[in-house]
Amino acid sequence: MRTAYSVETVRTAERELMARLPEGALMQRAAAGLAAACADLLGRVYGSRVVLLVGSGDNGGDALYAGARLARRGAGVTAVPLAPERTHAAGLAALRRAGGRVAGAGRGEALVEDADLVVDGIVGIGGKGGLRPDAVPLAAAAGRSRGAVVAVDLPSGVDADTGEVHGVAVRADLTVTFGTHKPGLLIDPAREYAGSVRLVDIGLELPDEPELEALQHLDVARLLPVPRAESDKYRRGVVGIAAGSARYPGAAVLAVSGALRGGAGAVRYVGPAGDAVIARYPETLVSDQGPKRAGRVQAWVVGPGAGDDAATVAEVLAADVPVLIDADGLRLADAEVVRGRRAPTLMTPHAGEAAALLGVERGEVEGGRLAAARELARRYGATVLLKGSTTLVADSGGGSVRVNPTGTGWLATAGSGDVLSGLGGSLLAAGLSAVDAGSVGAYLHGLAGRLAADGAPVGAHDVADAVPEAWRNVLG
Repeated sequence: MRTAYSVETVRTAERELMARLPEGALMQRAAAGLAAACADLLGRVYGSRVVLLVGSGDNGGDALYAGARLARRGAGVTAVPLAPERTHAAGLAALRRAGGRVAGAGRGEALVEDADLVVDGIVGIGGKGGLRPDAVPLAAAAGRSRGAVVAVDLPSGVDADTGEVHGVAVRADLTVTFGTHKPGLLIDPAREYAGSVRLVDIGLELPDEPELEALQHLDVARLLPVPRAESDKYRRGVVGIAAGSARYPGAAVLAVSGALRGGAGAVRYVGPAGDAVIARYPETLVSDQGPKRAGRVQAWVVGPGAGDDAATVAEVLAADVPVLIDADGLRLADAEVVRGRRAPTLMTPHAGEAAALLGVERGEVEGGRLAAARELARRYGATVLLKGSTTLVADSGGGSVRVNPTGTGWLATAGSGDVLSGLGGSLLAAGLSAVDAGSVGAYLHGLAGRLAADGAPVGAHDVADAVPEAWRNVLG
């Protein structure tokens, strides 16, 4: 499992480690890892032109020491200090001893544009509120550079804790981060600025509970429901789908398609799109008598394509089983009723729906996804799966937030969310917790999207059809 820790936690761990090490040893570890990553990216170090953008903190010191190592291997290394009077003195001396040069900030833009490699050491993980005005031209020049851009710990101008970006920020091809991932490296919009991420182990001792965690194949494989020899369709779980309307029958079909591939033993459909569902998936148990009379289920999915059917949403929320609420159901669900439920509730909004529920603009959610997911979970007393370029799963009880590492831009297609709802509901019915059902469902859905698309446009039904392949891919 990949984990990320807050700046405060990282700083504490660094202080504890530095107290046990010789002075400067920790920075040398970081610089060695940074230099090795830069060398790998360059391929040929000797004769290459490297420009270091050096801020006043330890981040700049890391860049200077790494630059000294590259200079000793024959690279032409030039440092551009943004605050010469506050530049890391020992790192600067090491660079000069190795044959590196120091240029004034006035020459920095031209040097950056012609470099083979630009090392961004402007701001470290403590940076807040975006870049200072004097750093903006250099960040813009890095974007125009013909060479690769490597960020030290994280791109300058992004918020390490939240993933927010205020104004101009450095766009890196590679981010070399130390000790642990920082939340901003895993969450958009900051994640877009990080490029590939390389983690350098510097020996930090970190708490058991991270700020963020991202499941990997092995984690998902351990959570997937697998039937035993004595299992039957009811022991494997039955998921109820209350979705669709006369206007949106396709939402019901797509939700059922996801549910059939999510591990539950049977799918019950309730709603006005029964004929469309049966025509496509005859194995579905269809009822038009409402959720209460549909028969036993272990979990419900409600809301996709529901239109204004508030009565069905209320009926599902009254059930004493886990419920996944999506799409129209999010708008129709009574917040007090959701908070008062004893069984788990999983809400799956996209940014626009989350913004409406929180009473803010969509841009505020998209710019601060982590805060939005946590706040929505707190307000509703539910687990929240916030869909988007970075899908997050936050629990109402706090603790680690899960970030989904799979997916593709091709998933931004009509009906894709309906497939995810059915898939997540099926996992709930199969016995997974709301957090696990949300994060495993998002992982499989994202992986299925990649497999189905393979670089080309796909429809939601293609994503559903690729879920079994994704499942097999995870199990290896």
